[in-house]
Amino acid sequence: MLEIKKQSFSQTFSIYLDKRMLKILLLGSISGFPWVLIGSSLSLWLKEDGLSRSTVGWAGLIFLVYAFNYLWAPLVDRIQIPFLTKKVGHRRGWIILMQLLILISLFLWSIIDPSENLALVITVGLLIAIASATQDITVDALRIEQIGEHEGKSMAAGAAMAVVGWWSGYKLGGVLSLFAAEYLQQAGFENYWQLTFLILGILIILMNIGLMFVDEVGSLERQDKQKEFDKLISRKFEKENLFTKFITWIGGTIGGPIVSFFKKNGFSIAIGILSFVFLFKVGEAFLGRMSIIFYKEIGFSKTDIAIYSKTLGWITTVIFTLLGGLFVIRSGVLKAMFLAGIIMATTNLLFSVLAWSGKSELLFAIAVIFDDIAAAFATVAFVAFISLLVDRAYTATQYALLASIGTAGRTTLASSSGALVDWLNGDWGTFFVLTALMVIPSLIILWTMKDKIKLSEK
Repeated sequence: MLEIKKQSFSQTFSIYLDKRMLKILLLGSISGFPWVLIGSSLSLWLKEDGLSRSTVGWAGLIFLVYAFNYLWAPLVDRIQIPFLTKKVGHRRGWIILMQLLILISLFLWSIIDPSENLALVITVGLLIAIASATQDITVDALRIEQIGEHEGKSMAAGAAMAVVGWWSGYKLGGVLSLFAAEYLQQAGFENYWQLTFLILGILIILMNIGLMFVDEVGSLERQDKQKEFDKLISRKFEKENLFTKFITWIGGTIGGPIVSFFKKNGFSIAIGILSFVFLFKVGEAFLGRMSIIFYKEIGFSKTDIAIYSKTLGWITTVIFTLLGGLFVIRSGVLKAMFLAGIIMATTNLLFSVLAWSGKSELLFAIAVIFDDIAAAFATVAFVAFISLLVDRAYTATQYALLASIGTAGRTTLASSSGALVDWLNGDWGTFFVLTALMVIPSLIILWTMKDKIKLSEK
């Protein structure tokens, strides 16, 4: 198992003072915000419009888009956006285009009634998911490329800042949506959720302004390495024509990242890594998908949820993500992954205690705090883990592939979370116990290959 050389706490913490970390913080926020829209906001909107838990749960299948964004990641990496690429750069141009699509989708939601047009609501949600998943390809690549290839400590710190940014976009966006919806509802607006989505559009505009301060680096070197692989393919053809050029481009674009990943790790370890990534955060996803429904059913208001789950949870997440980043830097990514899995399983049991005890603000606060601690620690370790696995020649595609596989596990399996609660006849306590057990298979896989994984830690 690789270890990172120990240093003093002050030396470790000073890595966060690097100005690149502020840019990574913003990029994380851009990634996290859309999950508010198609996650808690959409779930509560549908629930308050009279739809069932199962319907809310199955609506979460739109997150499946994130599991397949690696399929078009090579296109995002190579295709330039007319006008935008020349004006603001290749990666920023893609992000701005996707942000505009999300903004248009929020406007469409503002004029739709889900009880009458559920299919249309889900379709627009799917559009948001596609735009968000596409922008994540560029955001993640841009974030990784802010850090040098062998700056292992800075990569771990950058992973922490990306997670802080993601949760900041997710939590603060959630606070705004819940408070706005509550205020507009109490003010007598029947379409309070539709108006809330228009308010959330303001954050899209502000994020695009901040994006202009994030630089793009390493694009020429990346293109040169990709062209080298393209040449290896083109040499297989005796003649060069339009057809062979297309085959070469497709082969280099799709085959290059995959060949590179399996060549670096070996077939068995590569398969083990993919299996671990698929399973690691499934239990967390089951809990997260149904948590806001659980809060409502146990008796908490939207304001309670905003204060405890969003505001208090965000503060906890920020603090423990930064601390988690320090742990990863000092102890190594693999140790952090094992500890994160154990913490996730343990904290899920706190929700069982809350379910069996009934409504209690104290237990609610404790469960939310420890759940956010676990989520923060697990996410920063996970992001650092897959960031250190990628080949810089194919940053966008390989990271998107690994992140998508992780999302596939969370989305495909967790989409049945509502049905599982219904099957348990609303026994939330047992449901949360089951989510705690879901992390065990992934930890067994990681243990069997811990001494053979190749990470670029320095």
